[in-house]
Amino acid sequence: MPTKRDYYEVLGVPRNATEEEIRKAFRKLAFQYHPDRNHSADANEKFKEINEAYEVLSDPQRRREYDQFGHQGVGAASSGFGGFGGFGFDEIFETFFGTGTRTTTSRRAQRGADLRVDLRLTFEEAVFGCEKTIEVPRWEQCDRCAGTGAEPGTQPSRCPSCNGTGEIRRVQQSIIGQFVSVTICERCHGEGRVILTPCQECRGSGRVRAMHRVLVTVPAGIDDGQQIRLAGEGEPGLRGGPAGDLYVAVSVAPHPSLKRQGVDLIYDLAINVAQAALGDEVEVPTPEGPPVRVRIPAGTQSGRVIRLAGRGVPHLRSSGRGDLLVRVRVVIPQHLTDEQRDLFQKLARTFGHEPHEDRGFFEKFKDVFGGD
Repeated sequence: MPTKRDYYEVLGVPRNATEEEIRKAFRKLAFQYHPDRNHSADANEKFKEINEAYEVLSDPQRRREYDQFGHQGVGAASSGFGGFGGFGFDEIFETFFGTGTRTTTSRRAQRGADLRVDLRLTFEEAVFGCEKTIEVPRWEQCDRCAGTGAEPGTQPSRCPSCNGTGEIRRVQQSIIGQFVSVTICERCHGEGRVILTPCQECRGSGRVRAMHRVLVTVPAGIDDGQQIRLAGEGEPGLRGGPAGDLYVAVSVAPHPSLKRQGVDLIYDLAINVAQAALGDEVEVPTPEGPPVRVRIPAGTQSGRVIRLAGRGVPHLRSSGRGDLLVRVRVVIPQHLTDEQRDLFQKLARTFGHEPHEDRGFFEKFKDVFGGD
């Protein structure tokens, strides 16, 4: 007679393992070696050994006797498959497959699918919000058969395969007893009825493809890449289930001169050296359309930012607006008239620099104003 292995070794747990650790170890091994799942030659014997070890170690009294006297201390443990020490096959099956021995049929109400459409907006529409009517292709209830799928004047019949239940029940015998598996009827696909005379419009599906018009309210301040969720505007549900949602993916056309940065707008303003040195008043575009006049202070350096508060993008779904940031860039002229060159030479002398004729204008200008 072969020598029995240590029960702790069989379950792969230490001798000080907790009840929960023993239970988890047994559950894992039972799944692995159950003869209904594992068809190897030694699966049946290993499963018996695993069950025997668990029946002993899961019982506190029998475990103490085993720890003290070994296999002789507890006698012959039951090697049947009916007990599982309070851990039945239904629990194993449900834990492993996630649904128990009964499969879900398709007869219950089902939520409709979510849909997605793209919406292109102008820069101004995204900044200030708007309303758009869009058309969404989706399934709708067939008007000809009112969604029954049967040709008008006829009615669906009870499915002869499942007798109208939508389910096929099979009783299976196992070494651990009897259990019932429930599957969807293949003939009626879980509906419990079959259509002998399908509707000519929808061909028995009860649904037709149609264009659904939806009014979309675009909130002020929405940005490129964001989505608008319209609850219940997706595909209609089946068998009375709720409709899915419609997701409107927004893309925004760029503005010819304004750039968006969050709720702020940026405008790059190019000015010449005279404007930078003496100051000026210039027009700057705004998202509203009409430009606004902005004062450039004398001595403005390239890179300076002039902030126009409240001229940016509205905060999405809240009060307030961002700012319009005017980013100044001083442009150095590359080509000068004789008069301009003469004036710059005179200006250079006022700064204590004597222009040299053998050097180009840029070199002279860098001597005066600095920079690369």
